[in-house]
Amino acid sequence: MTGAGRAEEEAVFLAERVIEEVQKTVKGKDDCIRAAFAAILAGGHILIEDVPGVGKTTLALAFSKAMALDNHRVQFTPDVLPADILGFSMYKKNTDTFVYHPGTIMCNLFLADEINRTSPKTQSALLEVMEEGMVTVDGVSRPVPSPFIVMATQNPKGSAGTQLLPESQLDRFMISMSMGYPDMESEIEIAKGRAGSLSCEEILPVMDAEGLERLKASVSDVYIQDVLYQYMAALVNATRNNPYIELGVSPRGTIALTRMAKANAFLNYRNFVLPEDIEEVFLPVTKHRILLNTKARVTHVSTEAVLNKLFSDVPKPAAFRERV
Repeated sequence: MTGAGRAEEEAVFLAERVIEEVQKTVKGKDDCIRAAFAAILAGGHILIEDVPGVGKTTLALAFSKAMALDNHRVQFTPDVLPADILGFSMYKKNTDTFVYHPGTIMCNLFLADEINRTSPKTQSALLEVMEEGMVTVDGVSRPVPSPFIVMATQNPKGSAGTQLLPESQLDRFMISMSMGYPDMESEIEIAKGRAGSLSCEEILPVMDAEGLERLKASVSDVYIQDVLYQYMAALVNATRNNPYIELGVSPRGTIALTRMAKANAFLNYRNFVLPEDIEEVFLPVTKHRILLNTKARVTHVSTEAVLNKLFSDVPKPAAFRERV
């Protein structure tokens, strides 16, 4: 690891082992695995939007096994209630008290499967937990376990029986990504039964929750020079002054971009951020945080096209010092 000591090198080695374990079951999606793990190391939540059957749920379960995290999964449907997620208080007659029964959210990794199939009321129940790390039931707030990660999957817009997530909830996801279909080679291996057949139960845990917290601390120590902070601020500001964008990236998005750039540098064996790190994470951090206007929709301009053009128009820093 460039500019790092032995402890940092061991931390990166441990991170690589987690990625290798996840790759045992999720084939041909190395970029998705890396992006998801970077978001976990950055202390964020992950939204995966894609068609059914491409490995979204498998990805989440594989990470929970590789890091020995307590995980719960909820298949969201229209009849799932907020109490199913947050928990509820039940009266005990013999003690004349109310006893809290934890909901499924009380875990390290919460998999919200097909989150846009449930009601807006249940979707909003996740807001406080994702932002504050607290569950409030009957006026009493309780912290969720640490680390706490939400990995949510949703079907593409326009699918039958779906409810669009509000902008406030989308903003609480650090990244949004799409798994996509496997390449032809991986698809052939899947058809032959040589890939995707390994059960997540067979994945070896290479760290625990405490180990993940130590990795997150190493990521937070990654250095960013002031000129790169200015660069990221310029990129975010450009989303707020683009002729095709109605709603630009929020300050929370700026924080997410900073943290993801640090995590990407860490996974690239560096303890300092380069402009290339910002480039690699810019699209997954920002694409779910902007709202295109009528002009973009009428001219059929995609979100990715707008952001890629915006990114190319903002000048990169001419020079900066690497921290070693």
